[in-house]
Amino acid sequence: MPHLPNTTKGRRTRTRLLEAARSVFARDGYVGATMSGVATEAGMSLGGLYRYFADKEDLFATLIADTHDDLFRASGATEHRIEDDPYRALLEANTGYLTHYYQNRDIMRTLVEAASVDERFREIWWSMRNRHIDRFTTVLKVKCGIDSVDGLDVRGVVEATACMVEQSAYVWYAQDALQETPMPLERAAEIVTRIWHRAFFDSGR
Repeated sequence: MPHLPNTTKGRRTRTRLLEAARSVFARDGYVGATMSGVATEAGMSLGGLYRYFADKEDLFATLIADTHDDLFRASGATEHRIEDDPYRALLEANTGYLTHYYQNRDIMRTLVEAASVDERFREIWWSMRNRHIDRFTTVLKVKCGIDSVDGLDVRGVVEATACMVEQSAYVWYAQDALQETPMPLERAAEIVTRIWHRAFFDSGR
């Protein structure tokens, strides 16, 4: 039965296992990763691994849990208020999101794969994106008085622009090995921010 360790040694072992899991998922993908592969990577017995995690699904869910929350926080930590300086606020939010995505691109790439084959991770991915969409829709309505964009419901436009950022991050960073020229984070943030700003603050509404 898997358990949460209550000793320093146990917590260190669990951290080592998660680090090993990250390497294995990044290398082999979600489908190709195995518990035995993680145990080997960690230099631990398979039985020892099962003391901490019930199965591969439990292991990967644990691995992405903190990433999920950190990504949400990173995209919401802005010094500028959107109602006062929308471009700077959007730039800070997008920079936070893209930076954290880049730092965790191996996990995000694996999550996209996992979501395509496992309902549990499809629901996690769906929850992650909807948290962002719901938050920004509320901010636009409450702080900026924007309920529609050129006659379109604001949430639909937020969803479309959020999908643009998410897919751009996936192409630029989760699949960075396929890029002939790396996309600098600063430039990436500027590109998506200009699109966001024009959509919500330069439109006719």
